[in-house]
Amino acid sequence: MNYSEFKKDIIAYSKTIGIDKIGFTTPNPFTEMKNLLIRQEELDYQSGFEEKDIEKRVNPSLLFNQPRSIISIALAYPSKMKEAPRSKEGERRGIFCRASWGTDYHVVLRDRLQKLETYILSRVPDARMKSMVDTGELVDRAVAERAGVGWSGKNCSIITPEFGSYVYLGEMITNLPFAPDEPMQEGCGTCNKCVDVCPTGALIQGGQLDAKRCIAFLTQTKGFLPDEFRGKIGNRLYGCDTCQTVCPKNKGIDVHHHIEMEPDPEIAKPLLLPLLTMSNREFNETYGHVSGSWRGKKPIQRNAILALAHFKERAAVEVLIHLLKTDPRPVIRGTAAWALGKIGGKEAYEALKLYREKEQDQEVVGEIEKGLRFFDPELAER
Repeated sequence: MNYSEFKKDIIAYSKTIGIDKIGFTTPNPFTEMKNLLIRQEELDYQSGFEEKDIEKRVNPSLLFNQPRSIISIALAYPSKMKEAPRSKEGERRGIFCRASWGTDYHVVLRDRLQKLETYILSRVPDARMKSMVDTGELVDRAVAERAGVGWSGKNCSIITPEFGSYVYLGEMITNLPFAPDEPMQEGCGTCNKCVDVCPTGALIQGGQLDAKRCIAFLTQTKGFLPDEFRGKIGNRLYGCDTCQTVCPKNKGIDVHHHIEMEPDPEIAKPLLLPLLTMSNREFNETYGHVSGSWRGKKPIQRNAILALAHFKERAAVEVLIHLLKTDPRPVIRGTAAWALGKIGGKEAYEALKLYREKEQDQEVVGEIEKGLRFFDPELAER
């Protein structure tokens, strides 16, 4: 087998199945990434969603017997929504980040990787491969960077010259001796916009992220959102795009190559109030195909309540009182209480006073107290 020619054939085939970029690299350990991950762990900057064993994240040999190469792929996704509905008083809307538009990207990338595996096996029947999307052990970004797909930006995303950072990544470890591609030169230069505008200061410095402060992480947690972040979440239901939207390398980039990634505006930018009374079945039928649904409906509903508080949406008061009164989940009752205080008005004030006496859960009582502190009792009648 002439692996130089075979590599060219794979690159050509990849374009026919909707892979936007492809690169090849060695299976050597990712030493720089290992050092970075150790430092992140020491600083307690990890989210907790990652693979716990750092060695598995950086050493392909621990995941695959005698690897000889890694193939990295990237698929570009849209940055703009066609005919996006407007959020207005009485009909407030939340937003899912771009990485949760359309079909769950794990599904899309696995499809492309599976097709690539099938093609390779048709040419080399005894080939061995192991494919991963970002739930796998390896750090996608480290693989893509070394394979020349893009450079690792200060916003901790891979930035490609063609598609900016609006790309999904996946990789395939193989036992085939493909020649590695050259990594790209770093392209951020002196630009520091992503670090400067990060809403929570999660980007400590270029390339270093405190994941526990990142809104993308916070929107996926299931407990009470810490007070310091409640005013910063805005109307985000899942994820955050700020460090991408401000990036000059993303200016003017909007790629619509993949029909599966096209957003349904009513799902990507949904009305907030209907979310609050949605059953598990309704939620799964409506949102189950998007990546932002993976943690279930509770984080999304909690974030929707915070978004209504952000808008000070008075049309939500009745529903929020109903949640405070009847919802079995303390996080939802408590967040509703806080939001009622934020929105204000006599009806909200009276409800908080009433349920302060009735509530049994002490965390929820604490949230009711926070809600009441938003009021000046003398003004509550106005």
